[in-house]
Amino acid sequence: MPGTTTRLADFLPYRLAITSNAVSGVIASEYGDRFGLRVPEWRVMAVLGDAGRLTQRQLVRATLMDKVAVNRACKQLEERGMLARSPNAADGRSHHLALTDDGVSIHAQIWPQAFDTTERIFSCLSEAEREMLRRTLDKVFEAVADREARQSENDEA
Repeated sequence: MPGTTTRLADFLPYRLAITSNAVSGVIASEYGDRFGLRVPEWRVMAVLGDAGRLTQRQLVRATLMDKVAVNRACKQLEERGMLARSPNAADGRSHHLALTDDGVSIHAQIWPQAFDTTERIFSCLSEAEREMLRRTLDKVFEAVADREARQSENDEA
């Protein structure tokens, strides 16, 4: 087709995915050995550490991870005493998930390290470039969310 990119390396979704995985991998290498956590487990901990108590459905939405991956990560964290489930009075079919005191303690140790690593990685960009990247990513994310909302409305109609 005229005007289409044929190289995978030029396909923006691929570039976003591999860049995200590369950044996550560098951060994970720093906490993985010390705390025995994988990326999905840390992602769940990071969201719960930031947002507080959530249901598993809310975690799936917040992390944009597959529900099976979220479920596995939650089970691992729960088995290790870093996450606790409590009944959800509003919906008896679900539970609230929250970090335990141990989970909060580990989150408090990892977060500054993850933040510092991210700062070092993104130091190749000026502050103006970082802000432009944030705004650009927000615009792309909003476009995807709008498209999903329209698709959901069409599916319900």
